[in-house]
Amino acid sequence: MSSPVAVVTDSTAYLPQEEVLRLGITVVPLQVIVGGRPLDDVAQIGGAEMAEALKEWTPVTTSRPAPQRFADAYREAAARGAQGVVSIHLSGEMSGTVEAAGNGAADAPIPVEVIDSRSLAMGLGFPVLAAAEAAAKGASLAEAAAAARRRMEGIRDFFYVDTLEYLRRGGRIGAAATLLGSALMIKPLLHITGGTISPLEKVRTATRAISRLEDLAVQAAGDRPADVAVQHISARPRADSLAERLSQRLPAPSRVMVVEVGAVIGAHVGPGMLGVTVSPISL
Repeated sequence: MSSPVAVVTDSTAYLPQEEVLRLGITVVPLQVIVGGRPLDDVAQIGGAEMAEALKEWTPVTTSRPAPQRFADAYREAAARGAQGVVSIHLSGEMSGTVEAAGNGAADAPIPVEVIDSRSLAMGLGFPVLAAAEAAAKGASLAEAAAAARRRMEGIRDFFYVDTLEYLRRGGRIGAAATLLGSALMIKPLLHITGGTISPLEKVRTATRAISRLEDLAVQAAGDRPADVAVQHISARPRADSLAERLSQRLPAPSRVMVVEVGAVIGAHVGPGMLGVTVSPISL
């Protein structure tokens, strides 16, 4: 029996596929245009392929989904028996995706609650999972949307990039911040605040930056258990090592997962990204 509430998100959540299948989440892909060729995020291109394109200086841009793709997703949910949809998307400060979702919802045959997560990757993914878990237990549209918003409240996102140049190219961070990050080979740590990417700290080496990511995640969790996602682009061994250390330091029963992000985020952060999303949970 299908849930009365369907959950829709976009590909920048980079949810583990087993969770998407288990909870019946619909994922609408953003697009990446590589050398003039449009490709669906995740389905047709991944983070590793994107990293190679950037290294080779292939022209790369990204594009939000057309409103029609969301409209189709909402109609399909209704056809499966859903009585409402919670549609949760990456920050409107970074993309027009949430606007496209709202436009697609205008003529939907069932009510659609569109939510701006004010984040991306698992900062988006954890609220999506919260809504989907609530829906699977029979929550109403309002209850599933409230579950997502509650989860959004405590989320902290931190990440390390080798250079701010790719963020500057895509207009996600200013030229002044780029200059600060490039001085003396500084390795920048960033966070998401107010729905945008902002510099947080400057560290001299990649090793110190990753160690600082670990400390920031532990501080963000505090004395509460947390869901934590370690996210990376083509850096699985490094991500696994960080996840193992966090598992040992975080309060029980915290859950730590490792997620490889895809081409849309890869296009803006570049090769070598490692990030941590912390979402405290209530027991």
